[in-house]
Amino acid sequence: MSAIPVRPGIYKIHAHIIGPTSLVTATEYAVKNGAPVITDRLNPLPIEQEWAIEPTEPVPGAPYVIRLAHHDQAGLVVAEEKLFVNSVPRAEWAQFTFERVVGGVKVLSDKGLAWRAGHRGAQIELVAPKPEFQETWTLEFVRPIDEEE
Repeated sequence: MSAIPVRPGIYKIHAHIIGPTSLVTATEYAVKNGAPVITDRLNPLPIEQEWAIEPTEPVPGAPYVIRLAHHDQAGLVVAEEKLFVNSVPRAEWAQFTFERVVGGVKVLSDKGLAWRAGHRGAQIELVAPKPEFQETWTLEFVRPIDEEE
């Protein structure tokens, strides 16, 4: 499959796992590589569940970086094939592309590995892509990046 463009903006990223809505969520505690990123139920506060998706540069086909919408410096990083959010320089943030799949999109790293949510509460892993629903995501556009809530 080929990469698809994504409108820059603030999103909620839904996981396609069994049960009530699960969203990509930054945990409240940090470990060696940053705060683990998991899937969790909808929280009443969007601070850990709204993500800014923006291209690395303003050219067609550029990969994207993803950061917490409410924390400009807290971007997604990959360590040990797992997803973390960390306040490191933007150049250290992981880069991603999106591919259309049945039921949603697949999020791929610059190494071609897919995000995978094994179950609610599990840290998101990066794995060799397979046609599995645990690797399918829905991007819910919330608002433009420069617009307040």
